[in-house]
Amino acid sequence: MCLAIPGKLEKITSELDETFRIGSVSFDGIKKEVNLALVPEAHIGDYVLVHVGAAIGILSEKEAEETMHALKLMGEDLELGEV
Repeated sequence: MCLAIPGKLEKITSELDETFRIGSVSFDGIKKEVNLALVPEAHIGDYVLVHVGAAIGILSEKEAEETMHALKLMGEDLELGEV
């Protein structure tokens, strides 16, 4: 199964041009460097959907929160052996 996780773009850490950028994305406090080439319209403060180190879309804050909540619930179910 493939999974994409929402995170908040906090800063641009490397920029070759308007398209080829790397940004620091926070996933509930865990920060990772993410390739932003597929979302050149992403700005600092946006929520991006990240799969395998690349942002593949932009989400609203509400969508990001709902997705993170659902993922946390799934994780709790897995820890309890309920899935």
